[in-house]
Amino acid sequence: MKFLKTAACSAAALAVLATGAIADGHATTKLRIQTHYAPETTSGGLLTELMENIELMSNGEIDIEMFYSASVVKSVETFDAAASGILDCDATGGGYQTGKNPAFQFVGDIMGGYETPAQQLSWLYYGGGRDAAQALYNQYDMQLVGWIVYGQESFASTKPIAGIDDLKDWKFRSPPGMETKIFEKLGASPIVMDFTEIFTALETGIIDGADASNISNNVGLGLYDIAKFANYPGFHSMPSDHLACNKAVWDAMPAHHRAIMETAVSDIALKSALIFEKRNAEAVAKLTADGVTISQWAPEDLAEFRAAAQATWPEFATTPEAKALVDSHIAYLKQLGIVKE
Repeated sequence: MKFLKTAACSAAALAVLATGAIADGHATTKLRIQTHYAPETTSGGLLTELMENIELMSNGEIDIEMFYSASVVKSVETFDAAASGILDCDATGGGYQTGKNPAFQFVGDIMGGYETPAQQLSWLYYGGGRDAAQALYNQYDMQLVGWIVYGQESFASTKPIAGIDDLKDWKFRSPPGMETKIFEKLGASPIVMDFTEIFTALETGIIDGADASNISNNVGLGLYDIAKFANYPGFHSMPSDHLACNKAVWDAMPAHHRAIMETAVSDIALKSALIFEKRNAEAVAKLTADGVTISQWAPEDLAEFRAAAQATWPEFATTPEAKALVDSHIAYLKQLGIVKE
């Protein structure tokens, strides 16, 4: 964090650096964007496509330098790096910022809530979620450009992970935030570590398993080369990845550049939800053929997890912003019939 503070510069200077003009009078925008995904993963590849689409639709007026695998700063530091000017935009997820405000949990990953990407995206874009989230991001000098929801995540584990009973004393990598509280209630031992440290931690036995991503991305990360147990379909986590940019940089961009970026993110969000339906099924077939044990949790175990997750929402919503977001989610989940009156 000392490095971030040292590198910080004024909002006005950031806007000048990111946005300039070319000889024919057209505005040009240069952006440095980091993601925690490796380019070899499905999500990393989709982000590459997103950036190529933005450059193409802008006829080269938007020039993007992309950094993968958290190569500039750690995953959890990407948001601050963009806010302070080390980067311009963050392509990780709001869930990494729960230490700032627990409200970020409820734009990053509500856990135990929505069942499909379409349901969650409908809240984000049409259920009031976007306005509430934007106010939160703006408090930290960031602008939320859009979300990508790729579906339910699966575990990778060196031990059986077939149901609630297998969680007892199970040491697993957890992202920061509410997830640690939920799984502690269920008997597990979550260990918060950076996304890029998962493979080594599994390989050396520091952890028994990992909550990393969905089963297709986990294959791309090589986790099942070590971990021979998985669960599918996923159920516990459906995070929203985001594209969020330094607000001064965003405000200085021409309106048509901002519209291009927002439209391109919406396009990739749809593609992401669709492509993972196919890629996850392909991953399960490959893993089964390779001898990885795939477990589908029983309805009673799923119900126990959902009850633990939903009981934890109000416990974690300790700020006015977080409470407002939880209330918004619950109201919408009741409309969908997922949460009962």
